[in-house]
Amino acid sequence: MARKVAKKKTATKKKTAKKKAATPKKATKKKVVKKEAAKKKKVADKKAPKKKKTRRKKKTAEEIRLKATWGVFSQTMKQVASFEYHQKKQALDKAASLSKSGKPPHFVRVVKEPIEEPLEEEG
Repeated sequence: MARKVAKKKTATKKKTAKKKAATPKKATKKKVVKKEAAKKKKVADKKAPKKKKTRRKKKTAEEIRLKATWGVFSQTMKQVASFEYHQKKQALDKAASLSKSGKPPHFVRVVKEPIEEPLEEEG
């Protein structure tokens, strides 16, 4: 019985050795095939002309003209009064008078408002 066990062990060792020897050959063949395919792709990529990407031009918004004015504001950022840009002194006086009357302090700040131009009619 000992001889049968010994024979089985040697037989299985030989089979596993054959399997191990066979598997690396297959793996190397696959690697070689993959490398060749990769080289062919690289050559094909080099030969093909590259397409240039087209970029769309961004639409620019129409320029809106702005008019600067002085605004008198309350502490809650509500506009109380509006003055032309050259009337800064009157705006400061208005803010001071509103602040003196016991209400919360008021301040002056530049406000830029869009100018509405009349549409020109043809004809």
